[in-house]
Amino acid sequence: MTEKLTGAGAVARAMRMAGVTRAYGVPGGGSSLDLMAACKVEGIPFILARQETAAVVMAAAEAEASGRPTAVVVTRGPGVANAVNGMAIASLERNPVLLLADGFGATERAYANHQYVDHAALLRPVVKASAAALEPEAAAGAMTAMLLATAMAEPRGPVLLELSGRAAKAPALPLPAVTTPGAPALPELAAARALLAGARRPVLVAGLEVRGAEAPAFRALAEALGCPALVTYKAKGAIPDAHPLFGGVFTASHAEAALLRQADLIVLAGADPVEFFAQPWRYSVPVLELGTAPRPVHYRTPAVAVYGPLAPALAALAAGAGRSAWEPTEIAAARGAWAESLRNRAGGNAGLSPTEVVEQAQAACRRTGRHPRIAVDAGAHMFPCTSFWQAEGPGDLLISNGLASMGYALPAAIGAALHEPGRGAVAFTGDGGLLMCLGELATACAVGAKVTVVVFNDATLSLIDIKKEERDMPAGSLGWPQVDFAAVMQGCGGLGLRARDAAEYAAALDQALAHDGPALVDVLVDPGSYPAQIKALRG
Repeated sequence: MTEKLTGAGAVARAMRMAGVTRAYGVPGGGSSLDLMAACKVEGIPFILARQETAAVVMAAAEAEASGRPTAVVVTRGPGVANAVNGMAIASLERNPVLLLADGFGATERAYANHQYVDHAALLRPVVKASAAALEPEAAAGAMTAMLLATAMAEPRGPVLLELSGRAAKAPALPLPAVTTPGAPALPELAAARALLAGARRPVLVAGLEVRGAEAPAFRALAEALGCPALVTYKAKGAIPDAHPLFGGVFTASHAEAALLRQADLIVLAGADPVEFFAQPWRYSVPVLELGTAPRPVHYRTPAVAVYGPLAPALAALAAGAGRSAWEPTEIAAARGAWAESLRNRAGGNAGLSPTEVVEQAQAACRRTGRHPRIAVDAGAHMFPCTSFWQAEGPGDLLISNGLASMGYALPAAIGAALHEPGRGAVAFTGDGGLLMCLGELATACAVGAKVTVVVFNDATLSLIDIKKEERDMPAGSLGWPQVDFAAVMQGCGGLGLRARDAAEYAAALDQALAHDGPALVDVLVDPGSYPAQIKALRG
């Protein structure tokens, strides 16, 4: 007997067939409840967030950690509008997220404009594709399958499906057969090999596309060449920080320039220009670009570009690669100078240095046998986090780098912890970023996510405060009264702790990491050393 699916059932079935394992969201009326019920039938859990952008960030972080697409359910109008920043994050972080929005059918639009917003037009700048299943005869399942395939095609990104209540309840058309495209050829490999063979001092840079099987292939190429290997924020762990060839973090800015100026070839492996600081390219030497797909923007036009699957391309270049002229002592010296230039030191005010906050957190994780992913918010604290957290493998660090949005770390940590509960996550967030998504502390407690939130509390938008220079700003425009985040966490049902010096912080970390559920450590931070760190980083 042929199974009878509704439109919502066909959407959920197509999601399961594409590998979606979880949906997040803030539902409303219309199709939302039908979708949630259909997801339950297909074995796709639903996580209720407190705010739509946070739901998209949770889904985006899980998609990044798992390599599979995720879904978000929102209501029409304000639900879609409130998800826009999350979809922009997913777009610029290259995360495959399917946004499922309640839609308006033609009959309803004939008499109603209450809550009506042109969802597709609103999201057009930040989605790869959109589709609308608004009438009962619409092929909602086929649309979902097409959208998810588009989301997973490189460069990955978010997509939108509008599903009306009528279409969600109507009988569904059969789902299309799933086809897997063959691997494309890499015709430029010969030219890439020749360019690499002619270089004596190449430098490798891994970007956001170096994940999974690409990371071992990247390390193998670095080891075959014996050359420095740098990583972008998104690629932390592609080569471990403790590896002797690790050269630091690449942002296309000042901090790593001393090393890069010694290169005669720069190899960008999966490095998307969305990851780099908005500064002119500093280097005149040739660039060899390896990427999954051509880039719409180049900081420097590559001498040779190879587009296609990264792992085979990296392996092909490693096979027969000759040793470079780099000496291990040179790489170690450059790495040490890079790290020393970025280290925060106490600025004479109360509180811990930001670097100390990061290094103590990692020491506590090792002391307690934990190996969490970390999620880092935007703000001045992101620089010590990305520089001094010692990543061991790809995906160890999650960050909104392309959009650089505040309010990212906490929901991203929840998504990562739900994806891999035994590992859990640590969210490094500034007080400003946490205030933007404070309600998600309640989400973490409700779902029992193994998340430890470390709040860099200095009661200031520190990165913006640095930029004010000599401007006479209105009183209170870049800061606020200090918030007791530990008390807020306790009010949400989690463990909340405060630390005002190194000893209190170490004890609080041990307690938080041992806690079976969400915990928060509100640590007083001295922001006095941020300006010197920013200058060392960006010049």
